[in-house]
Amino acid sequence: MNITVQKYGGTSVADIERIKDVARRVIRSKKPDQGLVVVVSAMEGTTDDLIRRAEEITPVPSEREMDQLISTGEQISAALLTMAIQYAGFPAVSLTGIQVGILTDDSHTKARIFKIDPRKIFELLDQDTIVVVAGFQGINLKKDVTTLGRGGSDTTAVALAAVLKAEVCEIYTDVAGVYTADPRIVPGAFKLDRISYDEMLELASLGAKVIQNRAVEFAKKFHVTLHVRSSFIEDEGTFVTEEVDTMSMEQVVIRGVTLTLDEAKLTITLVPDTPGIAAHIFKSIAQANINVDMIIQNVSEKGFTDVSFTVPRPELVKTKNLLENISGEIRAGKVTVEEKIAKVSIVGVGMKSHPGVAAIMFEALAEEGINIMMISTSEIKISCVVRAKDGERAVRALHQAFDLDRKQSK
Repeated sequence: MNITVQKYGGTSVADIERIKDVARRVIRSKKPDQGLVVVVSAMEGTTDDLIRRAEEITPVPSEREMDQLISTGEQISAALLTMAIQYAGFPAVSLTGIQVGILTDDSHTKARIFKIDPRKIFELLDQDTIVVVAGFQGINLKKDVTTLGRGGSDTTAVALAAVLKAEVCEIYTDVAGVYTADPRIVPGAFKLDRISYDEMLELASLGAKVIQNRAVEFAKKFHVTLHVRSSFIEDEGTFVTEEVDTMSMEQVVIRGVTLTLDEAKLTITLVPDTPGIAAHIFKSIAQANINVDMIIQNVSEKGFTDVSFTVPRPELVKTKNLLENISGEIRAGKVTVEEKIAKVSIVGVGMKSHPGVAAIMFEALAEEGINIMMISTSEIKISCVVRAKDGERAVRALHQAFDLDRKQSK
C-alpha cells in the first residue's frame, strides 16, 4: 500500500470553515488503494491562549502540567477535522499521540521521540480509513503526556512518515513553499522548487518558520521526502530532498536569508579566567535542558572575562535564574540580559566553495550602518546578532547584496 502523510498547520485549521476546507482537500487527495494519514496542529492562537491562561496563574508553571494543558489544542483540531470528513461520507478516525503509540523521553515541553508503534495505524489503513492524528504530543515511560516543542506537529508527521515508509510527507502551511526570505519582509523573495535537507535544516533552525528543524532532522535521517506547500492553493510547493545536482547547487552561493526575533542574550560578567569555569557554566545549563546558541567570550583582562550567549526567549527567565546561582558559585559578577536582539543569517551549500561570502555579508550590513554584536559560522551558514530594530533592514540588505531577488529557483 502506498501511504501519504499530510500535516496541516494552525492557520490551515484556524476556524470551522477552514477545517471544512481541509476536510474537502483531504477527501480530494484520497486515492483508491492509498493509505492517508493526516496530522494536525492546534487551531491558530489556541496554544498561545492556553499558555497565557497558565501564566495568569503562575509565572513559572510546572512543565508536566503545561504538557497536560497545551496538548489539548491538537486533540480539538483532530476531532473536528475527523467529524468533517465523516460528515462528507468518508470513514475517518482521530487518534491522540498516545493512541498512536508515540513514546518519548521525559523532557516535558520539548520531548524527543524514542519509538513509534504503528500497528493501530496500519490496522485502520487496511480498513481504508483516513487516520487523523493529533500532532505535537506523545507519552513517556511514566505514562505522562509529553509535547515535542513549538512546531512539534511537523516532527509528528515526519516521524510517522518514516515509520510508515510513506512516499511523501506533505507539510501544508499558509505559504506556497520555501522562499529565499520572508516575502512579508522582502517583496522580491521567490519560491524555491527544491532545496537540500542540510540547507532546509539551517533555514529552519535560523528562523524560517515553514517547518520545524527537528522535523527536517528526522527527514534527513530516514530519507523522507518533504513537500512544503500551501493549504490554500493547489500549486506545487518546495521539495526537500537529498542533494541531487551538486554542481548546480554549488553555483547558487546563497539559498536564503532568515531572521529570528525569539532569542535573548545573557552575559555573565567578571568570570574568573581559569580552566574549567566555562565547562561548569555550560554543563549546568545543559543539565537544565536549555539550548544555547551563539557564545562569545571576551579577551581576558586582569584575570577576568565576560561570557555572553543566546538562548530561546521562552527559556530566558529560567536561564537567568540559573546563571545568577552559577555566578554566586564561581564568584563572578552580575548577570545582564538583552532582549531586543535579532539574528540574521545567510544559508547555502555553495558557501563551501566560494570564498568571500562573509566579507560581502559584513560589508552589506556596514553600508546600512548596522552594528554586529555576535557572529557564528558553519560550513553552510553565517549568523549575526544585531539590534532588533535593525533586523528587517538587515534581511533586505543581504537579500539584495547576494542578488537573490534576481535569481531563478533551482
